[in-house]
Amino acid sequence: MKTIPIAEKQLLGLLKRKKNNDANYSSQWSLIYRKLKQHKLARISLFILALFYITAIFAQFVAPYGLESYDSKYVNAPPAKLSFKDAEGKFHLLPLVYDLKSGRDKVTLRKIFEPDEKVRFSVKFFVEGEKYKLLGLFSTNIHLFGVDEPGRVFIFGTDGMGRDLFSRILIGSQISLSIPLLGVSISFALGLLLGGISGYFGGWIDTVIQRLIEIIRSFPTLPLWMALSAAIPPRVPVVTMYIYIVIIFAFIEWTSLARIARGKFISLKNEEYVLAAKIAGVSDAKIIMKHLIPGFISYLVVATTLAIPGMILGETAMSFLGLGIRSPATSWGVLLQEAQHIDNVALYPWKLIPLGFVVIAVLAFNFLGDGLRDAADPYKR
Repeated sequence: MKTIPIAEKQLLGLLKRKKNNDANYSSQWSLIYRKLKQHKLARISLFILALFYITAIFAQFVAPYGLESYDSKYVNAPPAKLSFKDAEGKFHLLPLVYDLKSGRDKVTLRKIFEPDEKVRFSVKFFVEGEKYKLLGLFSTNIHLFGVDEPGRVFIFGTDGMGRDLFSRILIGSQISLSIPLLGVSISFALGLLLGGISGYFGGWIDTVIQRLIEIIRSFPTLPLWMALSAAIPPRVPVVTMYIYIVIIFAFIEWTSLARIARGKFISLKNEEYVLAAKIAGVSDAKIIMKHLIPGFISYLVVATTLAIPGMILGETAMSFLGLGIRSPATSWGVLLQEAQHIDNVALYPWKLIPLGFVVIAVLAFNFLGDGLRDAADPYKR
């Protein structure tokens, strides 16, 4: 019978334990995935968010018109009525849209639009239109759908300058949905770094960081937004303004994640496996990256997901108040600026459609965060 030396037995034991630890670490995420699949609202929310972000990435392709496209003939035109049957009752495979003819209300003398059933256009797919750069790289003029000239198709109606509201919502989603992701990513890294240093080392470092967090969190949100926005130079390019807003949100939101990371580091740094690593001479950086962070990374992912809705609302509020993105660029907040007057809401209710997209995105992120929180909770079945 072949004998195995003691050193080889110890080496095999270490390898086996490492393999078991890796398997247990992987099973943690697989368990979270399995529990998340059982959360119906989280699954639906994930599908909605995926649809939102895919549409935002290809917004210029999906949108029939660009931001600079307008027609004074169709100012404040209502949403188009699509139909598969014409006035004679004949069925068509492609949806039809009728031309709009303007008139005056006999009582209020307000300009109104009525469909002209004598002039109809077929909504076609993969049509040629305005030129744009797909993904910012490839120049093309192919759009997902549209109608032949001189027809127009306004699924959500038009704004006060005759611009297609559906196209502006899609293109505006690129800003309204990307700013929260970038802001949360920066605040996640900053909060994890400063919160980890504060909780792990303690002492005067912890005191300084916590006093800084308290100072930032003591300011009311709206005045702080206004103060930071006032510091932005006027008439800056759109890209520069975008970067400034991301920095503003990251500067404000990192404090919450830092508090969470600090509490987790304090609770874990005195665990036996951490003390054993210190005695073995493992560096502080390796202890933090290899032993502490993996112990609560799932909790941080949940906290980050739940922080995104606040940033979506924050960007919308800033743009709505004129403190963020400004025309000619667009976002959901910029679109809602036109709906802040009661006469616009009463006469042209379709201008509130961007509000529906904000509500759906915020609810979807909240439901997804709730699902992740339940899935990451080891005591919840």
